[in-house]
Amino acid sequence: MASRFGNSNSIWRQPLAVVGIVIISFWVFAAIFAPLISPYDPLAQDSDKFLTPGALHWMGTDELNRDIFSRVIYGARISLPYSILLVVLSALLGSIIGGISGYFGGRIDAIIMRLTDMFFAFPAIVLAMAVAAALGPEIRNAVIAITIVSWPVYARLVRGLILNAKQNDYVTASSLLGSSSLRTLVVDLRPNLAGPVFVLASLEVGNALLLLSGLSFLGLGAQPPAAEWGSMVSMGAVNFDRWWVGLFPGLAILSAVLAFNFIGDALRDALDPRTAKALRD
Repeated sequence: MASRFGNSNSIWRQPLAVVGIVIISFWVFAAIFAPLISPYDPLAQDSDKFLTPGALHWMGTDELNRDIFSRVIYGARISLPYSILLVVLSALLGSIIGGISGYFGGRIDAIIMRLTDMFFAFPAIVLAMAVAAALGPEIRNAVIAITIVSWPVYARLVRGLILNAKQNDYVTASSLLGSSSLRTLVVDLRPNLAGPVFVLASLEVGNALLLLSGLSFLGLGAQPPAAEWGSMVSMGAVNFDRWWVGLFPGLAILSAVLAFNFIGDALRDALDPRTAKALRD
């Protein structure tokens, strides 16, 4: 594995990657053990309104008397899993479409690539807003909307990899031996796609988290009273003079996005050293 995709141990020699792993590990731990870590129920309204950060409420309280620290901790249970889920769905959908486009070529390839270009022509957040608004304001619909606008980048990557790989002798030999197109794609070509697609997916998790938080900020994602980082920042924007309401969930988003980007860069260096070298040169 190390000879094929690079030395994965190099991740631990990169300080930023270690920082990213520590941050994500913290948020995963917080999400799993939120009932034990949170001092208050995230939906309980049994405190005073707009209390500043202090000993009783480390991050203060919001406009509905709820403890912000508890809501930030519980927010990790929504923001992180859904961000990873939509990246997995986007990678799966884009890989299938890109594989079909690259393998069959011709008119099928032309149609799929023109469709892909149409998606690239629109800003992702604008198109996601339109889809989410059409489906209805709900976190599930926000995930569907972002998946719809995120698959083209995977499709284009996989198509390019397929176009290069299918010229190899082993693919030609597989076809001559009577292998079906599905078997050639899944058995012969898939191993060449796994590394680059995984690297791209790891780099896209942070972007997915930003898009998901953005839709929630606009009221098209998680709905009240659910504790979700984007919707909490939205409440901070409404109560701008109460700086702590939006600051702490915003810092949670910032830390998670930076951590995913650090890890993604390290994985790119470890699993795809040729691309990393080209970018550095």
